[in-house]
Parts: sequence; structure tokens; C-alpha cells
Amino acid sequence: MSTTTIRLPEALKARVAAAAKRAGTTPHNFVVEAIAEKTEQAERGGDFNDTAERRYAEIVASGKTIPWSEMRKYLEDRLAGKPARRPTAKKLAR
Repeated sequence: MSTTTIRLPEALKARVAAAAKRAGTTPHNFVVEAIAEKTEQAERGGDFNDTAERRYAEIVASGKTIPWSEMRKYLEDRLAGKPARRPTAKKLAR
């Protein structure tokens, strides 16, 4: 573990101390957990964007996609426990 100094405005420092007390933890642990959560959020966001870009590239390359109305019906049927046949990708209308 290494040490990093973070200079906080006094008002934020007081808010962190109060929030940490309410959470039943120390201000140090509260800040460490907040940084870990924000880091995880940024990593998940990056993964989400990478996946979206890859899938969009696949759509552009193949010219095929599933219309939302068909996918929505499929998902609704699955959630309702009904038998559902997965829709097939079709060429985009231009």
C-alpha cells in the first residue's frame, strides 16, 4: 500500500467526516471506498462503451440487426415465462 495526499476544501472535509460517521466508518476508509467505487464505475463504463462499439461495428460490417419491436416482444415473453423463439438478425432497410 502506498500513501497519497489529497487536499480537500474544508467544507468537503467536514461533509466527508459527517458522512463517514453516519456510515459507521472512518473518514479515511470512507474516502478509500469512494475512490474504489468511482474507479469501478469508470472501468465498467469503459467496458460498456467498448462492447457497444464492437457490436455496432459488427452491425455495420454485416448490415444485419434485430428490429427493436421483435427483440422487445422476445424479452417480454421470456420475462413472462412464455416460450419465446429468439429473433434472427435481418438486413437493415436503407
